[in-house]
Amino acid sequence: MRILLTGSTGQVGRAILADLAADAEHQVFAPRRDRLDLRDLDALRRIVYELRPDLIVNPAAYTAVDRAESDAEAAFRLNAEAPAVLARAAADCGVGFVHFSTDYVFDGRKAGPYSETDAPNPINVYGRSKLAGDEAVLASGARAVILRTSWVYDEVGRNFLTTMLRLGQERPALRVVADQHGAPTSTAVIARTVRAVIARFASAGRSGEALPRGLVNCACAGETNWHGFATAIFAGLRRRGTALSVRSVEPVASAEYLTAANRPANSRLCLHRLRDVLGITPPDWAAELEAVLDRAVAIGSAPGSPPGCP
Repeated sequence: MRILLTGSTGQVGRAILADLAADAEHQVFAPRRDRLDLRDLDALRRIVYELRPDLIVNPAAYTAVDRAESDAEAAFRLNAEAPAVLARAAADCGVGFVHFSTDYVFDGRKAGPYSETDAPNPINVYGRSKLAGDEAVLASGARAVILRTSWVYDEVGRNFLTTMLRLGQERPALRVVADQHGAPTSTAVIARTVRAVIARFASAGRSGEALPRGLVNCACAGETNWHGFATAIFAGLRRRGTALSVRSVEPVASAEYLTAANRPANSRLCLHRLRDVLGITPPDWAAELEAVLDRAVAIGSAPGSPPGCP
């Protein structure tokens, strides 16, 4: 299968590219930012028509949530206009399209987990720009699957885990928000889900079977808050022999930690469709964190005990 992958230098795109690299069944075209400017909508159109891939996977996005409040034009360009162009080109060429959404399309006021059918109501520019992209993709007529993720992190790059690692080595005390709830989701879990979706596209092409379309929530199971996530990170790092300066992690309310963009208090996602339609049972967030911390120590982003030490 010929796959066009955008955003391959970003957090999610990098993980997807690494996951697909070992699969000889797929030929992945992943132009870097200097070869394909995602703000150039004409260039996006051209690459689809010229390459004629079997599938487009589009994790590229504007993800600077707070900066988006003062940079709305750029956020909507990357999160709404670019996906709209790609989805319409995919529909015109009869190719599949995999896109990514976010828990930030919701206002966080619901008592329980959000399902794919719940009405969005974003409370920040980033969420509004991503919702506009979702709506454009769904209206395009493309054979599209939109994976809605939450609290994405990785062992490298800039994200909550690597920020906690840095701050935990620099400061004796930290204050972390405790009234926002969700499920931390590793890029590895997202990449494995994308591989399963790609397999469904390939199988549908060979057998003519029905392909799932529309929104599918993609997150780890279970729930925590940012404070719980931080304390789990530090506990896991200490078990692996990482030297930390932090000794106390104080839970605080969102009102005490002011940011440019509002965040939803509830980012929990219902995972029934992920299991029932795609046949994927995601790991619990705490178990997945252990695997990510193992990788972090192995690559040196979280220094651990030297070989032979307990």
